[in-house]
Amino acid sequence: MTLDLAAVVAWMSLYGAQLEVHKQHLIELDSQIGDGDHGANMDRGFKKVVELDPVAFASPSDYLKKVGLTLISTVGGASGPLYGTFFLRLAQTWPGAGSDEPAAQTDETAALGVALRAGLVGVQERGKAVEGDKTMVDALAPAVAAYELAAGQGLAVALRAAADAAAAGRDATIPLVARKGRASYLGERSSGHQDPGATSLALLFETACQALGGDRA
Repeated sequence: MTLDLAAVVAWMSLYGAQLEVHKQHLIELDSQIGDGDHGANMDRGFKKVVELDPVAFASPSDYLKKVGLTLISTVGGASGPLYGTFFLRLAQTWPGAGSDEPAAQTDETAALGVALRAGLVGVQERGKAVEGDKTMVDALAPAVAAYELAAGQGLAVALRAAADAAAAGRDATIPLVARKGRASYLGERSSGHQDPGATSLALLFETACQALGGDRA
């Protein structure tokens, strides 16, 4: 499976569907340490993403740019700018971006790693968070690192490694004391709760395994 427009649209559609399924869970997580709106905000934003007409876009990069802008304009709180920045950076660096020819099949896995790394850098620049702050970065950073480490084994293997690392990073937020975002206002009381941003991020990589990597397990 190539990282073409159809695959990226399928990824966003699948992620949007999973956000709807997990909306209440995300709301409950965010109610414990935040404003309680993460699930509703993400669901609303990706419903708008799913409504985008793929025919209107000439390339995955064009589509991902619109995804990012849509999220910035429709998702409330910090999640809109952070997820929006992630997808805007993906748009700039997606395999084949800036070229008249799509990336060669053999180069796609490594090229996607470059795009994911750019997305992580963008999120960290925008949110000023590092691993251990109890944010989406706690899932995103290990996911990108795991992808890069496994990239030599092919796209499906690298995406599965990234999804597993994101899930582990999500779970690792539970004992952390938040140092960024609304949860940081709680101080020590934020410990013992799973971060909602890391949870939605882990879902993003899990759906990438299916839509981009062909993982149907």
